[in-house]
This record gives sequence, structure tokens and C-alpha cells, in this order.
Amino acid sequence: MSLVLPGEQVPAQHVNLKLGPGLLQLSTGNGQPVVISTRAGEVMRTAKGNRWWIEGNSRRYVPAPQESVIGVVISRSGENWRVDIGSAHMASLDGLAFEGATKRNRPNLKVGSLLYARVSLAHKDMEPELECFDAQTRKAEGFGELKGGFLVQCSLKMCRLLLDPTHFLFPLLGARFPLETAVGINGRVWIKCNEPKQTIAVVRCIEAVDPDGGGMDEPAVKKFLGTLDV
Repeated sequence: MSLVLPGEQVPAQHVNLKLGPGLLQLSTGNGQPVVISTRAGEVMRTAKGNRWWIEGNSRRYVPAPQESVIGVVISRSGENWRVDIGSAHMASLDGLAFEGATKRNRPNLKVGSLLYARVSLAHKDMEPELECFDAQTRKAEGFGELKGGFLVQCSLKMCRLLLDPTHFLFPLLGARFPLETAVGINGRVWIKCNEPKQTIAVVRCIEAVDPDGGGMDEPAVKKFLGTLDV
């Protein structure tokens, strides 16, 4: 796909068009919709052509609706929690935004707790809002508090690579030892292994594959893993 700069027009068209990070739909003077880029990067789209976004390597995460993120609880405000997701503003999490939560039965989150959540509302003039369930099924679907494990910081581009089901890293590591992972699009990866040395190996491999770090490919990672005691 092509590279664009902020303000350039993007030819995104589809019956069920969904715009991701870096794209904004506006109306022209004659009422026709037009899609423009809000940041520099590469124009990307799905195979069906219904989802479009700008793939860049920005340093700060900009929230977008329906994106999965890993956040850290920093405070409680009434019935809500304030969560750090690495964006310019803190996110808000409602106490009822969990599977099966009621006013009498809600999670008891502490300051410092890790959460795997989905962005339900993102607007440039408002604080982002999070939810820890699937809005359609009302089930957790893997979202909620992350207990134990270790949190790794990496580039936003690395997180997008890890979320690709065809990426080699996690299947390669999972073939050597059991591990649990949760990848947030906001530059955070949660991992949980049985032994500390396995956790260290996963962290070092993520750092090695990260385009901002070593940028290793699969053969290089296999060779690198051979030097580790796992």
C-alpha cells in the first residue's frame, strides 16, 4: 500500500467501511464523505477491504474504538476506576463493565492491578472509556484482570505484529514451553510462564524481534533461543 502524510486523502471505500487508527471521515462542501489521514504512515486494509488504518511507528498510543489494550489501575473514583493505558489521557473503567457485574457483585481491583480491556469510546475531546467484556455477547472473552505474570513494554508496531495470527514468535516459543500471553495494541505485552528463566527468554525474544530493537527474523530467533537455557 502507499505512504501518506497527515491531511492526505485516502481512497477508502466499502459498504461496511470501518476506519481504524490514523484515519478520519469528513464531509466535503457538496456533502460527499471523504477519508483523510491524521498521521504519517502506510495505508493498510484487510483482505475484504472493509477495514482501513494507518500503520505507523508512533511512540505514543492514540486510543481507537474496539482496540484491545493492557492498562494499569491508578486510582478509584466513586464507582469507576482510572486506568493508565499509555495515552495522553487516563482512561475510565465503569465498575459494571465486567461479565456478570452488578452493584453488589463487582471486581475488587486494587491500585496497580493489570487489566486486559477493550476501548469502548475514544474521542479527541473526551477521556477514553474501557470495558472488560464483549459488548455483543456480554461475556468476558478473555478480558478482565491479569493476575501474576510479567508486563513487557515494546513498540506499537511490535504489538501489531504479535497480534497477527501468522507471526512466528509465539508459536515458536509455545513449542518449547507453556506460556500465557495477552497483547495490547498500546505497546504492552503480558506474559506468564512456569519458570522465571522462561519469562526472561520470552522478554529477550520480544526485544530481539521488535523493529525498534534487533529486528530479528525467525531463523535468527531460533539460533538465539539455542543460546538460552530454556
